[in-house]
Amino acid sequence: MLELLPAPPADPLWDLTAEYAADPRPERLDLVLGVYRDHTGVTPVMAAVKEAEIRLAERSGSKEYLGLSGNTAFNRAMLGTVLGTEALTSRATAVQTVAGTGALRLLADLVRQTRPGTTVWISDPAYVNHRPILEGAGLTVRTYRWLGTTGRPDAADMLEDLRAAGPGDVVLLQGCCHNPTGADPSFATWEELAGLAAARGWIPFVDLAYHGLGDGLEADLAPTRMLAERLPELLVAVSCSKNFGLYRDRTGCAIVLGSSTHALRHVETALQNAARTLYSMPPDHGAAVVATILDDERLKSAWLAELDLMRHRITANRTDLVAHLTALGHEHQAQALARQKGMFSMLPLTPEQMRRLRHRSAVYGTDAGRVNIAGVPAHRIPFLAHGIADALRTPSTPGTV
Repeated sequence: MLELLPAPPADPLWDLTAEYAADPRPERLDLVLGVYRDHTGVTPVMAAVKEAEIRLAERSGSKEYLGLSGNTAFNRAMLGTVLGTEALTSRATAVQTVAGTGALRLLADLVRQTRPGTTVWISDPAYVNHRPILEGAGLTVRTYRWLGTTGRPDAADMLEDLRAAGPGDVVLLQGCCHNPTGADPSFATWEELAGLAAARGWIPFVDLAYHGLGDGLEADLAPTRMLAERLPELLVAVSCSKNFGLYRDRTGCAIVLGSSTHALRHVETALQNAARTLYSMPPDHGAAVVATILDDERLKSAWLAELDLMRHRITANRTDLVAHLTALGHEHQAQALARQKGMFSMLPLTPEQMRRLRHRSAVYGTDAGRVNIAGVPAHRIPFLAHGIADALRTPSTPGTV
């Protein structure tokens, strides 16, 4: 049987990570995976998380199963955090998932159960795992244009493409800090998207993975809440990997908002059944940590303060990189970076130039140009800027590295 297995495609991000690990150059810089690192290059455990874990260790007396929906205190806390008001949370249900990836897949399975063969629209470019998750659930994937020539989202192109989305289609939108581009639409464009969804009858599916790391938690959640207020149905996949630093604890939540509690009567059971066939139930530790933090005002305040510090450091990294690139004579490219936000930046480099950046300067990003700006120690920003400048000076010739 195993000899009949065709060679599957390798994961491009983890392949690059392995290439980085094998690189002997001490100056090498890993900007591939989306993890926050502090000024020393370490991904820290947040102070609020440490304290919550101590509390849990002191009171925990059992590892018994929690049930298919996971940690119910966590689910309540996620509903309140994401949606913000009782008027919205009363129209929603939530189940804990295996990180944001698990939430994306469970909600994709829910869409398939409701309407097999549904078309889901994703941005071009999109997060590398969106298409595989959706197609793995048996859904049809189409794309809408995202970036314009200025490096900003092109609202006109996006809206033109999404006018082709019809009743019952689903449109996947990243709630903030777009991966891989770091480019977010204006709030006015979000409002136009809400109007178009209402007029055309398509359902927004919001992927929330970086809230708190763009303009602040409340500002980053504002577009999702606006969609929830104006539309009868909304799907939301939430990750706690980035803003709580719970990467390996795989903590997430799938939220479904309907027009009424009656409309939601079968949703939680459908999500539970999907989870049962995939992984039965999610791990509890990360969810218990998040619930402990969000249910305690002092811990929640400490978490929000630390989240703001992380956001400010990411912003400072991007500002510093823009300044260094401008000083090196690349003001036009620098200004495109200045308009981005969140963990990722899309460098104005071709795949050939990105490979040259990797081979000549030991800076590892994706061939599409994505780099994790949150992963750069502050003192390495000049090194990164000089590597980018060197790649920009190189003619973009197919096959050149």
